[in-house]
Amino acid sequence: MIERKKTQDDAASLASLKPFRLVKFFSYSGFAVFLLFTLVLSWIISNHAKKVLLERSEAYAFVVAENLSHQVFQQFVLPTVVRYGKIALRKPEQFARLDAVVRNATHGMRIQAVTIFDSRENIISYSTVATRIGRTGEGGIEYRKALAGENNSVVRSTGSLLNLLPGARPISSQLSTFIPFRQYQSNNQKGDVIMGVIEVVQDLSEDVVAITKLQGSIILTSMLIMSGLFAVLGFIVARADRIIDARAEERRRLEQQLHQSQRLATLGKMVASVSHEIKNPLGIVRSTADILGKRLKSVAPGNEHLAEIIVEETGRLDGIVREFLDFARPQEPKMAPVSVNEIFNKILTFMAPELERHNIILETSLPRDLPQVSLDQGLMHRACLNILVNSVQAMPEGGKLAVETSYEKATGMVQLAVTDTGGGMSLEKQGHIFTPFYTDKNRGTGLGLAIVKNIVDSHQGTISVDSKEGEGTTFTIALPIG
Repeated sequence: MIERKKTQDDAASLASLKPFRLVKFFSYSGFAVFLLFTLVLSWIISNHAKKVLLERSEAYAFVVAENLSHQVFQQFVLPTVVRYGKIALRKPEQFARLDAVVRNATHGMRIQAVTIFDSRENIISYSTVATRIGRTGEGGIEYRKALAGENNSVVRSTGSLLNLLPGARPISSQLSTFIPFRQYQSNNQKGDVIMGVIEVVQDLSEDVVAITKLQGSIILTSMLIMSGLFAVLGFIVARADRIIDARAEERRRLEQQLHQSQRLATLGKMVASVSHEIKNPLGIVRSTADILGKRLKSVAPGNEHLAEIIVEETGRLDGIVREFLDFARPQEPKMAPVSVNEIFNKILTFMAPELERHNIILETSLPRDLPQVSLDQGLMHRACLNILVNSVQAMPEGGKLAVETSYEKATGMVQLAVTDTGGGMSLEKQGHIFTPFYTDKNRGTGLGLAIVKNIVDSHQGTISVDSKEGEGTTFTIALPIG
């Protein structure tokens, strides 16, 4: 039965956690999807920016190359053919004139290099980069497309986001545009004769670096935002976990209290019934023993102590029965403003001979400005007396008993502390001392501290114990002043 109940409780706890686990799953999944979406979006944006940049740069290069082709033909080819009869760039004066025309035509423009390929063979006839002049075979598929009359471009780039890190190689990007170098007619219209191929190189490194930085900024910003959201989400999830754990623990505690209350209620009914049945016969026995003692005194002198023993033991049994009844039928407290110090003073005055007999040194700290507390004086007197009696019993060889009262403004509670230097208690015993019928004494019902706790609970207060074996014990009662 117990195992089945435990299984049902575990199943109920698991069922209550499923919705939250589902929320956690969707939260973390949503975070991962959003982060992935952000990375893809940054890649799309940067690629689109690069594409727009290349398209505009290519259009610009075509215009520059066409203008350069026209300028070279008009200002170099025609005058050179008229003057020299043919073009021979090996002659310094012709090369210098071509170089001047090219540089004047590209001055102020974002052109890194201009190269002119011969149409009859794949050889560089002219280039603004002197080291390339005379090289053969450097015109690839783009060169052949231009010889066929097709304008085309190619991008040569190196580097990525990682190249933005300190110490990495810089990002480079060049756009090479190839157009056929045509012969122009007298009306400045393009002819069909292709005299060579012009290559115009633009350096797009700065623009590509800016786009790559933008991409990195988007990713970094997204990561920072996602990290912040993840931290907040993690905090919320962790807090929710703690709240759920606390609620589960609170529910288990309440269930335990409910089960214990049910057991104690059943036990209380039984105790009340049995105590009631015992109390009346016990009274008859005691009264009969009193009468018997008086008769023995006159009939059999010297034997009256036997009747006294019966009276004494019936008195002890009557006290036990009263404890049972007090536990089974706790009194409703009648509240009134009372000074806690006054209660302790009365108890300590009453117990002074007992303390002296057991060689117990009393230390008190009862401040005069302690506020009054709304409580039932009779019930609280009994609770404090019970605790003090327990402390005295814990020091059979003598010791020190400290009684202290204080007021904490922060909590609005008056505290009553009783400390002894007795043998102390183990942690296991501390966990059971308020349990009904628990006792380690040869005589006693084990209801004393249970009744004390009921009294304190009925005053909306708390009672706690702090003890170490061989060092002593401190009982602390906290009561609200309202």
